Amino acid sequence: MAELEVFEYAVVRVVPHVERAEFVNAGIVLWCRALEHLAARTALDAGRALALAPDLDVDAVARHLRALEDVCAGDPRGGAPTGEAKGARFRWLVAPRSTVLQTSPVHCGLTADPAAELDRLLVRLVRPGG
Repeated sequence: MAELEVFEYAVVRVVPHVERAEFVNAGIVLWCRALEHLAARTALDAGRALALAPDLDVDAVARHLRALEDVCAGDPRGGAPTGEAKGARFRWLVAPRSTVLQTSPVHCGLTADPAAELDRLLVRLVRPGG
């Protein structure tokens, strides 16, 4: 049996009107320091987001969600943060913001397989009916 390692994660939220504090979960960012695993998975439910804000630019939100995944992957399309160490990128991604994309507080757990844990969290916390 594989050894369990500590991981941290945050839920990525789409907050169309910050002043209303309403949001739709749209992804997960996960960091496991012991295994040097940083990744994000996103799944924007445009219908749910538009129910909160019919004027929301869904294409722009989707581009920003892809950029978040790029930052985690170290892809240069993610911009300057991709040059930082993985732990620093995670901290940058989960820092509090007052923008359309925000993250939940950071939570932690134990896993032997961070990639599988990311998939599990995406289904449980992001996908409708998860």
